[in-house]
Parts: sequence; structure tokens; C-alpha cells
Amino acid sequence: TMQHIQGISRYQLRLQSLEDTISQENPVRFIDAFVNLIDLAKIGFTPRVLKTEGRPSFDTKVFLKIYLYSYINGIRSSRRH
Repeated sequence: TMQHIQGISRYQLRLQSLEDTISQENPVRFIDAFVNLIDLAKIGFTPRVLKTEGRPSFDTKVFLKIYLYSYINGIRSSRRH
């Protein structure tokens, strides 16, 4: 069984793929590649199954990517002021 929600493939085609809308120089590409290379278990992040029912949790790497993107861009909250 799958532990985490994996998200939708960036290569999925609509009128234009999400992958094509992100420039090669965009820092989000570095964040994505960097986090994908990290062995989270080696640095103490070990996924746990918190419940067996309901919707699965998101992959820890997704949250790390969001955190790093927000940090680099000075975004402290997703709430509007």
C-alpha cells in the first residue's frame, strides 16, 4: 500500500504541461532536485503511520520542498493579511 499522497505528475499534459511553465533557471528546480537527493532517514526524518484509516498523509519531501521554497522567498505564512 502507498504510505503517502504522491501528487499529480508534472508531466501530465493539459493545454500546456506544468513542467514547461517553469523556466530552467527557476530556483524551484534546484529545491526539487536537492530534496529528491536527500536520504531523509539518514538525517532523522522517518515516516510513521499515524492511522490506518482515511486519506494518507503527504510525503515528507513535499513539505520540505514547500518549506525551503517559502524560506528562500521570505514567505512566512500562507495566510493573507
